[in-house]
Amino acid sequence: MDIEPIAYYRCPLKEKFGCPRQSGLAPVEGRIEFTGQFRDPLAVRGLEGFSHIWLLWGFSANREGSSRGLTVRPPRLGGNERLGVFATRSPYRPNPVGLSCVELKSVGEGCIEVVGADLMDGTPIYDIKPYIPYTDSHPEASSGFVGANPWQELEVVVPEGIVLPEGLAQVLRQDPRPQYQDDPGRIYGLSWGDSQVHFKVEGNILTVLGMD
Repeated sequence: MDIEPIAYYRCPLKEKFGCPRQSGLAPVEGRIEFTGQFRDPLAVRGLEGFSHIWLLWGFSANREGSSRGLTVRPPRLGGNERLGVFATRSPYRPNPVGLSCVELKSVGEGCIEVVGADLMDGTPIYDIKPYIPYTDSHPEASSGFVGANPWQELEVVVPEGIVLPEGLAQVLRQDPRPQYQDDPGRIYGLSWGDSQVHFKVEGNILTVLGMD
């Protein structure tokens, strides 16, 4: 089966590091730019009536040949325990395809504006479908090891004079570090648009050191 992108995602997150681990966790604003024939307004006629959509997309930044393992180490378990790949949402999968539910903000000419994607800039989009609550929402569903291990957000400390966009602030609260790293002396850099934010983490406190 041949599969080609119908669009590409554009946002301030220029690399994998810092991307939210799930959609909806951080209000990162982004744009889906259609390609070729899909820029025609006919392709999105009626989409404006929906508040959320599903994105089918590709893990384009994964290393070649890195997605065939049977087990992975979920961040929710600290990166120390292995589970079957099909019991997780690991980006390293037999086929590098992701699925995300995002908020639809507006439908424009050749593009749509969304909020809450867990994608990096340049991610290929393979398909878009509307989110339909009466079939897609299951409040009674169980969530396995995820529900038993709630995620601990960090407290973000920002120096006077630095104003973080809300999307970036929430990305930092979600702790972008690999979960096997716990080095209070390490300084991290995260790309956001044309800027870099530098920070360190000690305990559950993330301190922003600067932004340039």
